Amino acid sequence: MKPARCRICIAAFLLTVATAYSRQTPVPLAEKIKRYAPSSLSCDPTRLSPGDRKALGKLIEAAGLMDSIYLRQAWSGNIRLLRELEADTSAAGVEKLRYFRLNMSPWSNLDGDAPFIDGVPARRPAGANYYPEDMTKEEFKSWAATLSPAERNRATGFYDIVIRKSDGKLATRSYAKEYAPYLKRAAGLLRDAARLTDNASLKKFLNARADAFGTNNYYASDVAWMDLDSPIEPTIGPYEVYLDNLFNYKAAFEAFITLRNEEETKKLSVFSAHLQEIENALPIDRSYRNPKLGALSPIRVVDEVAVGGESKAGVQTAAYNLPNDERVTAAKGSKRVLLKNVQEAKFRTILVPIASVAVDPSQQKLVSFEPFFTHILAHELMHGLGPHTITVNGKKTTVRESMNELGSALEEAKADISGLFALQFLIDHSIVPKSMERPMYATYLAGMFRSVRFGTNEAHGKGCALQFNYLADQGGFVYNTTARTYAVDFSKIRAAVEKLTSEIMTIQAEGSYEKAKQLLTSYGIIRPEMQSVLDKLSAIPVDIAPEFPRIN
Repeated sequence: MKPARCRICIAAFLLTVATAYSRQTPVPLAEKIKRYAPSSLSCDPTRLSPGDRKALGKLIEAAGLMDSIYLRQAWSGNIRLLRELEADTSAAGVEKLRYFRLNMSPWSNLDGDAPFIDGVPARRPAGANYYPEDMTKEEFKSWAATLSPAERNRATGFYDIVIRKSDGKLATRSYAKEYAPYLKRAAGLLRDAARLTDNASLKKFLNARADAFGTNNYYASDVAWMDLDSPIEPTIGPYEVYLDNLFNYKAAFEAFITLRNEEETKKLSVFSAHLQEIENALPIDRSYRNPKLGALSPIRVVDEVAVGGESKAGVQTAAYNLPNDERVTAAKGSKRVLLKNVQEAKFRTILVPIASVAVDPSQQKLVSFEPFFTHILAHELMHGLGPHTITVNGKKTTVRESMNELGSALEEAKADISGLFALQFLIDHSIVPKSMERPMYATYLAGMFRSVRFGTNEAHGKGCALQFNYLADQGGFVYNTTARTYAVDFSKIRAAVEKLTSEIMTIQAEGSYEKAKQLLTSYGIIRPEMQSVLDKLSAIPVDIAPEFPRIN
């Protein structure tokens, strides 16, 4: 899943940002930019056939078109502002343009979405540009209740925006129509790439996705993407709902153009064989477990060569779990994609320096790349496990619909904490070596500080704050008041992880919005002890600014 921008509409959360930069007023833009460390990403394209290499060029070009769509989705004023910034050749103007491109908007992702350009709204519109900016949640719900089932599915679905007609009434408009100029060009590039590649499954996916750009029906292309078996692994289209902070309904366009890392993919494929066992062992009521997961749960380890759209905005994605369409996941499962060259850059540039400051010296040596990489895999695996389609008050619905704007933060916390539960299960059953156990928890502790620095306005950051505070209250993390460091209490962490996994998944299974809100309100904040450690990290970059290899 992408790193993202889910906000709970509580002032304390909007104002709390887990980095020292947020507490300095004002912070020069150059200093904000430094929080993204330029990082070269490596990959090996030498195994590509001549046709695939040419196809790759077309896909990289198509990824750029996702920028044009995402900018329009993020805010109605984005394009006008971008043109103004591009015309300003002053030093200050160049700086603003650089930071705008890092965020893909005039709101700073790492500063609670605070604006860094004058003349824009003080807060990012909760509904982005998916809904009329004057529309309230109550107006939408009242209108949606009057619609036929098919029309309501469009109103609450991934692939239609909501507009206000000339008579003031609400209506839907398909992505295919709204973004037609860009989708037609992207479809043409995908079809060009399909003609060039000699891989049958890639050809099938690219043609199906090109068709979807015109029809607004993404089901067949999502299925084809699940079946993809190719040296090039493209993900392109509307996927994540983080930008929609009204309902988490609408999907943003993005692209990841990647090359499969065959050796690492083979190493991790063993995990797929044990997903049902993990589901059966989840610490929730038996009735909440899925007795038969989707048939396919492929894992791909890849190296990134280009991104577009939402993938560029703010914090960079280390892994993702798609598709999000419940119809596809019910039939086919979901695919976990791990971006190894991105993860290596994050670990080297950010996590190692954080561990040297935040983690007790006796446990610093336990922090290593293998558990970091493996927990990200487990995180993505666990997005596909646990409650998804649920029944609330006798009505069949989904966790996503029941949680509304709280869904992303709670889901990220669930995937993180249950990922630890899953790895402990695999360790206990000798599928993962016992030597991974302590490094896994110590590396996870360091990773909490990395993710929470994204800000508690952001889904991953808020989810990490929830986990950290909960585990600390259970005694799993111990604070040293003198050194201002944390350590794992290995005698308590396992029980704490299981307890929080149970609590979050039960809330999801019950579809309880109120319990989710209470949990996030109580724990999704930065407490003074954590802030005291975060204050020591100000010189360490918060994330990377990837520099992609040139593919000739």
